Amino acid sequence: MSELRDLPAVLAAGSDERSYVIEVDGYSRIKGMIGHGDKVKSAPFSVGGYVYDWVLWFYPNGSDITHYEAGYVSVFLALDSGFATDVRAKFRITLLDKNGEPDITRSKTNPERIFSSKGSCKGFSDFVGRAYLENPRTLSNDSVSIMCHVTVVKNIHKGDRLIVVTSRNLHQHLGDLLKSMDGADVTFHVGGESFSAHRVVLAARSSVFRAELFGGMKEKAGGPIEISDMESDVFKALLHFIYTDEYEPVPEMTDGCEARRKAVMAGHLLVAAERYNIERLKLICEERMCNLINPDIVATSLALAEQHGFHTFKDACFEFLASPSNPEAMMASDGYEHLKNSCPSVLKELAASFLPAELKAAKDIIMTI
Repeated sequence: MSELRDLPAVLAAGSDERSYVIEVDGYSRIKGMIGHGDKVKSAPFSVGGYVYDWVLWFYPNGSDITHYEAGYVSVFLALDSGFATDVRAKFRITLLDKNGEPDITRSKTNPERIFSSKGSCKGFSDFVGRAYLENPRTLSNDSVSIMCHVTVVKNIHKGDRLIVVTSRNLHQHLGDLLKSMDGADVTFHVGGESFSAHRVVLAARSSVFRAELFGGMKEKAGGPIEISDMESDVFKALLHFIYTDEYEPVPEMTDGCEARRKAVMAGHLLVAAERYNIERLKLICEERMCNLINPDIVATSLALAEQHGFHTFKDACFEFLASPSNPEAMMASDGYEHLKNSCPSVLKELAASFLPAELKAAKDIIMTI
């Protein structure tokens, strides 16, 4: 990690906040030099006073074998001071795009935690997928820029009273509201199940729900709304994200089909996010799908990407199929016939992509067949 830029401090009562930008130059070289579970460290930076030093740990091949195999880059914040103990802090880590602007779809927040001593760390094993990070549209001059915003939470004494500034928990309160259904005023019938919700919450999070519930497309008040082309578990996950802004984990499977189950759920949820115009969920699902591509599901994934116009996901499928052994494995999968019958044009495009750039005329011929 080569450069550390201090951004203007943002001070709040009972806290010390500061943002730093950490730049990782020579990302490809670093990735090739170290294995999974190995890290590079930023230069120390101070937040909370001169005794509160911090560093960012960057794992280009994942912090453990699970996240290496899943294709994730891991990022952690660590306390680097030998004098500070039991430090209460919260932080947000955000990937910056090629223009140095925050990529809000690649931003993760860790609520208030206690860093007990030097080397104590918190962070994200699945911070960003390598496929997304290494896309030429993301990586600039083989450099990765990450912004880390740290808030050290302190106690405020007023007379003989102690005021503790707590972390934000709006998502928790809305999640509890979803569970309790207090004040729910709309019901959906999906896949044989009924789901209650709050019109104002749905309208605030989705322009499509706003039109359906309050606009010219307004559904009749009181009567349940039928959704016939979606599975109940997908709608449940959609509601969970709307209320909490969190992707609901897929239950683990015991029959060895966990990866396929995760991919199927991400695919269905991606379509639902597109349908209800929930952009952040759409981007999260696309990233998950990109990191779950394998020979068994790439044909089905490519058909989904082509039919719904998910261009980033389609590019990831093409990149996966650029490996010589993967197209043959795809042709042996269960989803290949569906892809061939439903999206023959994308197979022509795939075949043309295998040809070198100088054979442009041959590519054009393939696309006209």
